Amino acid sequence: MKNILILGGTGKTGRRIVRRLEAAGRTVRTASRAGGDVRLDLDDPSTWAPALDGVAAAYILEPNRRSSADPRAGVPGFVTRAVAAGVGRLVLLSAHGVGEAGEANPLWAAEQAVRGSGVDWTILRPDWFSQNFSESFWLPGILDGTLALPTGDGRTPFIDAEDIADVAVAALTEDRHSGRIYPLTGPRAISFGEAAELIGDAAGRTVRHLDIDPAVFVERSVAGGVPAGMARLLTGLLVAIRDGGNSPVSDGVEQALGRPPRRFEDYVTETAATGVWNPPGTD
Repeated sequence: MKNILILGGTGKTGRRIVRRLEAAGRTVRTASRAGGDVRLDLDDPSTWAPALDGVAAAYILEPNRRSSADPRAGVPGFVTRAVAAGVGRLVLLSAHGVGEAGEANPLWAAEQAVRGSGVDWTILRPDWFSQNFSESFWLPGILDGTLALPTGDGRTPFIDAEDIADVAVAALTEDRHSGRIYPLTGPRAISFGEAAELIGDAAGRTVRHLDIDPAVFVERSVAGGVPAGMARLLTGLLVAIRDGGNSPVSDGVEQALGRPPRRFEDYVTETAATGVWNPPGTD
């Protein structure tokens, strides 16, 4: 049986996709810089051949959200090699706003490579992940009780990674998603203040959102080890939310799956039950 290759197979979306595919009896191969079935570095083409051997479909993402300086590397180079190796279906995890930004967005080249690959393709453009509050860069602020971000009262329709995984699995295994671009959002837009309040209520703690100056956020991010360029990019995306540039609520999940997306409240209830938002030393 041909393999389904999952790049970033240990990450937020990847591991959820793997779990679903394996439960359905599919043969899955995970690939990442560390921790997967095979090592794969998009900046190092010498690592690609073992990952692509015998693969029929691939889930692709760009962990660094940047274009490679080497046209033979990065997502565009990997797509070319994958098609040559016999991969017949590609599903790309892109991001909100890529279509409108055009070549200015670092994921534009990745999208163009997938769309011009000559094989079946699907592109996923999710909004901000709900799981950023529990599995990623906003968790420390939640644990501290103050989520300091330059987002003001801006609102955005957070998307649950479980929904992204469901759509990705459908696109990897069903023909009807070929040639589709799915914008993926939750069912309503909420502010970071409301998100913090919902999380605090579910966790039985006080959690608040603090709007901070963008320059201060960049400085703190760099001090925390984030590369300066990435810190500025992330800050710009957050400020866009504050300024009303958030993505509109979309029906991409319903188009792909025939059901509405999960509510942020459902994500909060289920996540709070795991205890991830309880600081060390609390019950």
